[in-house]
Amino acid sequence: MPRPRADADARDRLTLDVPILQAPMAGVSTPAMAAAVNAGGGLGGIALGAGDADAAARMIAETRERTERPFNVNLFVHAPPAPDPARDAAWCEALRPAFAAFDAEPPTALRTIYQNFAQDDAMLALLVETRPAVVSFHFGLPDGPRIAALKQAGCLLLASVTSLAEARAAERAGIDMLVAQGYEAGGHRGVFDPDAADDRLGTLALTRLLALRTRLPVIAAGGVMDGAGVSAVLALGAVAAQLGTAFVACPESTADDAYRAALMGEGAAHTVMTRVISGRPARCLPNRFTALGESLTAAVPDYPIAYDAGKALNAAAKARGEGGYGAQWAGQGAPLARSMPAGELVRTIAGEMRG
Repeated sequence: MPRPRADADARDRLTLDVPILQAPMAGVSTPAMAAAVNAGGGLGGIALGAGDADAAARMIAETRERTERPFNVNLFVHAPPAPDPARDAAWCEALRPAFAAFDAEPPTALRTIYQNFAQDDAMLALLVETRPAVVSFHFGLPDGPRIAALKQAGCLLLASVTSLAEARAAERAGIDMLVAQGYEAGGHRGVFDPDAADDRLGTLALTRLLALRTRLPVIAAGGVMDGAGVSAVLALGAVAAQLGTAFVACPESTADDAYRAALMGEGAAHTVMTRVISGRPARCLPNRFTALGESLTAAVPDYPIAYDAGKALNAAAKARGEGGYGAQWAGQGAPLARSMPAGELVRTIAGEMRG
């Protein structure tokens, strides 16, 4: 059954005039985007997981200069990658022909390019000091002391989940709200264990399941692009929808020209789930990298070690004018993408909801 009062309370805690969260997309979302979404009545977000505490401090400061409203900061809580030099070397060797096509060499060794928040004490100290209103987690959950420290700092905590089991783990851990990520969502799949069986629940089924079987407010994510989509997930018990792909084509996005062209092209209707770019399952627009991945037989290194090779290949290709090796993340709603300023998009979706 709908929970109108509880839903309204949850939207108040998120400071939403429009029940829309902008997904904090690493490499795409920006302080300018978050501020524009806030101005439109939604909740903007910035991604901190791909940088260190110093970079995060700069992003938080810039976002606060642009908006007085609360915003979401997102962190990665992935399992530490297992070191395997032989596997990593075999992967680089498998990519050698692709590098050679651009007169480049693959890396001689692969690095862990992103630090896990579960081990990043400097990032925790920064968040406790700066007290962002909303902190969200992807790929898993931090430990109890970190959650307690953030709650003590007054942060509202969100976690991406892809199943009822993950949702219940988040509930037990003290998370305040769930981001129900359906299989159709763009970007990295938020599964806690990328090597475990994945039921691949869609956004609608997962949203309804969590609304009925957990006590926490649910934010639906995956395939939602317009007012009809937001209204649909609200009818299933969500308090709001989180949209990512919908904002990639906005001028505030840092998506490059090749990414934008691919999003607006025929390939948008044929997104694929792939590990080859980063080492974790992620939904991407079909491009030269995803096609290459279908032919490779070498074992893909763990996330984010594999991403070190993926980023190097993309850089080599872009240096020669080829944009088809990027992490062009997009969900199954990609054909519905619209190019307009982020604040205008939020207001347009709000108008669509009113009919």
